[in-house]
Amino acid sequence: MVFLISHSVGYAQEDPGNFDVRSASATLNEGVYYLDSWIEYRLPSEAREALDSGVPLTIHIDVEFINPRWYWADENIGELRQSYQLQYHSVSQRYIVLNLNTEAQTNFSTLFSALNGLGRITELPLIDSALLDSDQNYDIRIRALLSTEDFPGPLRFLAFWRPDWSISSNWYRWPLED
Repeated sequence: MVFLISHSVGYAQEDPGNFDVRSASATLNEGVYYLDSWIEYRLPSEAREALDSGVPLTIHIDVEFINPRWYWADENIGELRQSYQLQYHSVSQRYIVLNLNTEAQTNFSTLFSALNGLGRITELPLIDSALLDSDQNYDIRIRALLSTEDFPGPLRFLAFWRPDWSISSNWYRWPLED
């Protein structure tokens, strides 16, 4: 009986992880749409172990602008990718979030606070309103995903065959309003 209890406790500690876009909105300010979003990140157990062993993780935020059409497939008008690198620095025992688009870097004392900081997107410039047709209706959708493209060769090969590393949120979609 003791064996079963210890086995179930070990199994319960394996976390498959989850990315979930909890909310998102776009606001128009001086002719530019800005994104505010809250994304909840829970890394898979293997990804946390790799991170703590010094392997940097890359997380992409994909944003797409869509012209919804009832008579045909939706038309993709444009897209934006915001990329972040999450890394653990063992000497300082700090987690570092680097915005790969702007090179802005933020340090955190815990993985929880780093993931929470990464999940709070505020006033990210999306698109100039002059590029959109005022007579059209548009939707925006957003998702987050863990990228394995930047892993070292052997780890990239292993991650390709492991479903634990293929983690992404569902698309979160809403209508663009002025």
